[in-house]
Amino acid sequence: MSSTEEPQLYAAREPIFPRRISGRFRSMKWGLMAVMLGIYYITPWIRWDRGPNLPDQAVLIDIAGRRFFFFMIEIWPHEFYFIAGLLIMAGLGLFLFTSAAGRVWCGYACPQTVWTDLFILVERWIEGDRNARIRLHRQPWNWEKLVKNITKWWVWFAIGLATGGAWVFYFADAPTLFWALVTGTANPIAYITMLVLAFTTFFFGGFAREQICIYACPWPRIQAAMMDEDTLTIGYRDWRGEPRGKQNVEGNGDCIDCMACVNVCPMGIDIRNGQQLACITCGLCIDACDITMDKIGRPRGLISYMALTDETRERAGQVPKSVWSHVFRTRTILYTVLWGGVGLGLVVALFLRTNIDVSVTPVRNPTYVVLSDGSIRNTYDMRLRNKHGEDRWFTFSATAPATFVLWLEGAEGLRVLVPANETMEQRLYVIAAPDSLGAEAERTPIRLWISDESENDSPRAERVHHDTIFNGKDD
Repeated sequence: MSSTEEPQLYAAREPIFPRRISGRFRSMKWGLMAVMLGIYYITPWIRWDRGPNLPDQAVLIDIAGRRFFFFMIEIWPHEFYFIAGLLIMAGLGLFLFTSAAGRVWCGYACPQTVWTDLFILVERWIEGDRNARIRLHRQPWNWEKLVKNITKWWVWFAIGLATGGAWVFYFADAPTLFWALVTGTANPIAYITMLVLAFTTFFFGGFAREQICIYACPWPRIQAAMMDEDTLTIGYRDWRGEPRGKQNVEGNGDCIDCMACVNVCPMGIDIRNGQQLACITCGLCIDACDITMDKIGRPRGLISYMALTDETRERAGQVPKSVWSHVFRTRTILYTVLWGGVGLGLVVALFLRTNIDVSVTPVRNPTYVVLSDGSIRNTYDMRLRNKHGEDRWFTFSATAPATFVLWLEGAEGLRVLVPANETMEQRLYVIAAPDSLGAEAERTPIRLWISDESENDSPRAERVHHDTIFNGKDD
């Protein structure tokens, strides 16, 4: 490169055609892919009976009703801390698995990896294994190449369309929306969302592939902070494999330079060059190398999961640590405790919440009103939320050091009917005689109680309270 040329920050993509391989890690990836894709595509169709007035879809993000349903759990907008808690658990889980076993998320469970594996499988079915795909890529465009590529692209697009379709089913009743999509009567937003996800899946899984992991995803650059010398990750035992060459040559190592580990790698890297940012620790190079070692009669493990501390010990001829000593150490135990603590907190909060929710806002203009008989009245705006699937009567009462009279605007007595799964605005008036407020007449604490009248005879009758202040005049 001459001194006047600018350095290239981005290299043109060289297509990668990974070879088909079998082995324990490949089988694990197939199994996880089937499970995760099955969960994603099937979940919106699972039914869950919640009774009348509520949707029967097991998992539903009900934007119109402003709720999230997950089987028996119902999350309301003001309970978003549950979603935040789950996101925190997901982050801590990612930290935990990365600190224990490197980028196992990237290699086995990341959507980019799962859909890319599926797209490569389709490509292999249509075009053949690695050598056939390379020949087809290099040959000039002809009828064979055109037909195979168009067939492959249509299957990819169908998978992408199914991916986008499954996504929108999480936001509406799946059977109803499916029929609306087929008959052309669905909301345009549903079609737009499906097409956007179809094209992004088509492009990311079919063409961008490893480029997303290398250039678009931030995790390869963050993972170093989660890993240390005891983290298990894929490595090449060069002290055993070098120098590479034929086995019948004295002095050569176990590596015969067959390139099997490179040919199966979906990222197109050579793990023998050491740890690299592009490595997603999928383990396929281990399967390929183990097969070669079996063929030449050498022990497996030339490429395998190992830690830096193991490398140091093995180079010195010592026995490496056990796998469990790498998995269970201070960092991973700390992540596990934090993860479990957040999960336990969410479970406790889930069981302690009630089906009655109330917020009370004192009216500040004016803060109080003096009535003709000298009584003092405060006004409160209340938001009552009934989370039951049926209409419920809510009754009101108060406890305070003074004697108060409660009055509900527009209601008969101290009870109101709150519709099922709705929030109702209600104005409450609290009146006190001037001589009942005591020495601290200016600000008197008061506790407002709201009870579910429909369950008054039940041992699990729900009753919630809200503490506020009654404002009076300072004598």
